[in-house]
Order: sequence, then C-alpha cells, then structure tokens
Amino acid sequence: MICRTNSHTNAGSSRYNYTMTIKEAILRSLEDIVNLTNYNEVTNHIITKNYYDFKEAKTPNATISALLGDFIRLGDSRVKRIKKTGAYWYYLTKNEDNIGLETLNEDIVSVEKPIKKTKNTLSYNERDLHKLLSSYLKSTSVYSKTIFHEESKNGIDSNQIWTHPDMVGIKFLKLQTKESQNFVNAINRVDTFKLSSYELKKEINSDSELKKAFFQAVSNSSWANYGYLVAFEFSDNLTDEIERLNQAFGIGVIKLNANPYLSKVLFQAKYRDLDFKTIDKLCNMNPNFKNFIVQIEKLMTANEKYSIGAEKELDEFCDFYFMNDTDFEKYCTEKNIPIDS
Repeated sequence: MICRTNSHTNAGSSRYNYTMTIKEAILRSLEDIVNLTNYNEVTNHIITKNYYDFKEAKTPNATISALLGDFIRLGDSRVKRIKKTGAYWYYLTKNEDNIGLETLNEDIVSVEKPIKKTKNTLSYNERDLHKLLSSYLKSTSVYSKTIFHEESKNGIDSNQIWTHPDMVGIKFLKLQTKESQNFVNAINRVDTFKLSSYELKKEINSDSELKKAFFQAVSNSSWANYGYLVAFEFSDNLTDEIERLNQAFGIGVIKLNANPYLSKVLFQAKYRDLDFKTIDKLCNMNPNFKNFIVQIEKLMTANEKYSIGAEKELDEFCDFYFMNDTDFEKYCTEKNIPIDS
C-alpha cells in the first residue's frame, strides 16, 4: 500500500500513476461515479477509463459483482450498499454526504465480526499500529494525529500516561447547502465538528489488563466528544466485560485489523460535551496536541475561498495513511504485524 509522503505528491492524478489491482479499480470507479451505482456501471466505467485489463476474465461483470459483494461481506469500511427495487447499489462511505439522506433512507447492509482470540506472540511495536488506525479513520472521514508523550513537558513522568491520548481525531459535519452551513455556524461552531480520543494497545488478554486500559482511555479522553479504546487483539472471554464497561462509562471499543479497512467498531462511544479547560491544559503540555488544535482553528475560521487550502494543510499535518491496498501486507510483514487476524 502506498503511503502518503512528506512531499505529498499523491494529490490529483499523480495518486494513480501505477498499475491498479482490480479492487483498486473498483474503488477508483466508485470515487469517480460518486452517486449510487451497480456492478454493471462499475464494470463499464473501469473498461471505459482503462483502469484494469480484463483479458483474463471471461465474465467481467460477474467478477465485479462478486468483488463488490466481498467488500460488504468482509466489512470493508470504505464501501457501503443499500437495497433498492430488489437490487444492490454501492457507494463510497466518504461520499455518503454528497449522495443525500433522502436517497439513503433504506437499511445499509453490513456484517459484524466477532472478537477473535489473541495471538501468542505479538512482536511488533504498539506505535506500528498507528498507521493502521489512521488509515481506518481516514476511510471514515476522520483526520487523526499521533500525540507523542515524550514531547510533553515533564515527558518522562509516567503519570502522564493517564493524561495523554495516543491519538486524536476530528470529523467535520458536512452540510450540503450554504444556507444550512451558515445557519449552523451562526448558532454554534462547536456543532460543526466532533473531536475523538484514542487509546491504543497491542493486545488485551486479561480482566486486569482490560480494566487498566479502559480506565486509561476514560482518563485520557475526558476532554473529547468521544473516547475510544483500540486494540489489535482482544481475548474472547472479555466480551461481556467490555460491553459492561462500555455501557457504564461510554468509552467506545475498536478492534483493529492488519487490513485497516476491515477494522470494526465493536461498541460505539457515547457523546460528551468538550472540556475546554482540559483542552487548554493539553495544549500547554504537548506541542503535537497544540498544533492539532491550531490546524483545526485555521480550517474553522478560514474564508470560504481559502477553505480547500486549509483542509489540505490539515490533511498534510495529520498522520500518514495508506492510499491503496497494494502495500499494506508488505508494511505488516516489515513490522511483524500478524496479517491473518
């Protein structure tokens, strides 16, 4: 999977200056089409744009239909579908706001996976998971940033693990009309975005590990609208306790996958109002957090004609994420992250 680089040369058509796999051709076509579409339209678009050579496939339409179904069956966060008039219609998750709520008024088909058993040996570093999480979050329209604890004032103080989140994220409310945007801004700009906090762990195998990680997430997310505990591995016997803690304290739980787009929100986080005093404290303590808030403020206050540039600046400031499916297995192999998870 090709990762975003410091030079940010992925913008525009340069993002696709390589030979696409068939799955990447499907994703690119869904991005081009924007609206609801079916497998026949996707197939024709791929052929018209010459995104993929079907010379080995005798029935390209059937191949595309099966692969679109795989995106849903595997729970890939980038693709959704609805059923209308007896047929399935597909779209990119990030285009949901552009399609319109009146179009998506039927049930969205999705598949949830159970919590799996932990691996015996996980030799990678916890921070190697950050790129997986940032890629998953980006597919759900969340901008995320790692908060490096060691860069804080008194960074060697172990007590600060209960103050700093591992990562922070922001998702903006995207309204379709200028009138509704101006109306929301006039009432309360805080309503136009939601801030999240993420506590990452490699594995959680025991009740004591779960409680420690959970209450660390509670402490570290007190400032945010949503708080999440994220782990690559959860032990099967913890499911009931995870659900109990989620209901009691409102911390969401995400099961991270080596293929980031197959990551799952096992339990949703509960909404809370922002705690600006704690936000101020974190800005004073940590330059990563402070600069994240600065970038958000730039975008929120940018003149309309400069908003695209401000959004691009925020994207470049945030964590790197994978741009396609080509190299994530290579990344996981290099980092010793188990792929069959």
